[in-house]
Amino acid sequence: MTTVFIWRRRYDPGVSPSLDIPELSLPELFQQAAAQFPDNPAIIFFGRKISYRSLHQAVVRAAGGLARLGLKPGQRLAILMPNCPQTVIIYYAALHLGAVVVMINPLAAPREILDQVQRTGAAMAVVLDHLAPKLQKLREELTLQQVIVASVADYLPRPWNWFYTYQARRDKHQVGARRDLDQLSWQDFLGEDAAPPPLAARSQDIAVLQYTGGTTGLPKAAVLTHRNLVSNVLQINAWLPHCRPGGERVLAVLPYFHVFGMTAAMNWPLNLAGAIILLPRFEAGSVLKTIHKYRPTVFPAVPTIFIALIHHPRINRYDLSSLWGCISGSAPLPQDVQEQFENLTRGRIIEGYGLTETSPVTHLNPIAGPRKNGSIGLPFPDTECRIVDAETGCRDLPVGEVGELLLRGPQVMSGYWENPAETALAIRDGWFYTGDLARMDEDGFFYIVDRKKDLIIASGFNIFPREVEEVLHQHPAVQDAVVFGVPQSYRGETVMAIVVPKPPLTPTAEELLDFCRERLAAYKVPTIIEFREELPKTLVGKVLRRELRDEAMTRYECS
Repeated sequence: MTTVFIWRRRYDPGVSPSLDIPELSLPELFQQAAAQFPDNPAIIFFGRKISYRSLHQAVVRAAGGLARLGLKPGQRLAILMPNCPQTVIIYYAALHLGAVVVMINPLAAPREILDQVQRTGAAMAVVLDHLAPKLQKLREELTLQQVIVASVADYLPRPWNWFYTYQARRDKHQVGARRDLDQLSWQDFLGEDAAPPPLAARSQDIAVLQYTGGTTGLPKAAVLTHRNLVSNVLQINAWLPHCRPGGERVLAVLPYFHVFGMTAAMNWPLNLAGAIILLPRFEAGSVLKTIHKYRPTVFPAVPTIFIALIHHPRINRYDLSSLWGCISGSAPLPQDVQEQFENLTRGRIIEGYGLTETSPVTHLNPIAGPRKNGSIGLPFPDTECRIVDAETGCRDLPVGEVGELLLRGPQVMSGYWENPAETALAIRDGWFYTGDLARMDEDGFFYIVDRKKDLIIASGFNIFPREVEEVLHQHPAVQDAVVFGVPQSYRGETVMAIVVPKPPLTPTAEELLDFCRERLAAYKVPTIIEFREELPKTLVGKVLRRELRDEAMTRYECS
């Protein structure tokens, strides 16, 4: 018997089996918010406030500029920008035209940028000024028609814009200067008159080609339509009924080039007519000062950020009580981190789950009412889930058993860009195969046990790295930890842990092993423990487990 869990059926029996998602595009949702709350601040950027009226005018003007430069519906625009007003403006301007956005990590290596631009066939790009030299290195291979160069200084209030410009020129970033590759400064781009184009985006059109993180293989571009992204925005609205249209302030430190930041810290608050408190990058002290000064109410983040904040030496100097809701995703949230941050803020952290391919959120714990520690929560409205055996992916498993998580819903991608083979592997009979091992309890709460590819098999026993990591996080001298398997001739694989101590404490390997032996079966206890000052992670806090494992395999000969 198929075990399919659908949130609406459990909590709202007898109602319509749909959220009644309107056939609207993202720019149309944004237009509605701007029309209803034109004078509300849409963006707060280092003290400079941009109203919804001004932001909408800038979006339409930028759309006209892109049309004048020759960008057409369906063509791709690459964005290599940190979180700043231009990122929001150009994102919505391209969508307004019916073009497709390609969000690229601005910290990517030149060859990675080249690969993503070429594979998506991007016609134009918008890049931050001091990242423009990366494109210069690719001059002979790029086929971009136009490059628009933006500067953080363009939207900084005085005197910070002067200081930034001075510092950047001293560092030879040449702010605002025209260069090769038909580069056009942001100010010149917006300064030329262009007729406002009609809104061309439709619900079923492709909105974004979003690259996967690449932590478990080569990055692939997930095809996300306007309907996918609008659905996820409205699903968040339905899940967080406490949010007040025009009354929330969302702290946006998650990078917009990542799908979690794009949805939870840009598209969703703009639909809600909330004020986005925008930070270009994460720095713990700056984030604490920003919370203290600008009083955000909602804070989407990742465990790495929460860990850094609670361990900041001066955290008690700042008032964090404005935060009533924090959404944690992208990586498992240790229970002690959740408890410490909630004690500091008097707010509530709710852990959720999602993937690039699902726009991204599919599960979230309730913001009010019961939640379960270690759980990713309940499925979103209209989101169907199955747990199937990991070997064949065909046999449905009963409540409580661990298997691969399958998903189906309006937020699920249509496939991978120009990659039918990978699409066929990921989407079968209408179900998206996540590659994550999970279980569902009798109350319908889901638990991610581990990545299917990260499963450790030692002497025939299945070992889930997350279970061992949770135990290590419970030790008072451990700040962070990652666990993975390395080959061993006798057991097949053995468990290795890399631990970041919590300053100023200095735990020993034997101390941690004794701690694990008291809490884990013998076959799960690490046989190798290594200490480091920090773990390599993506900008959204995912540990580069595969990179660490590959490195360890070159240094250890496990016998």
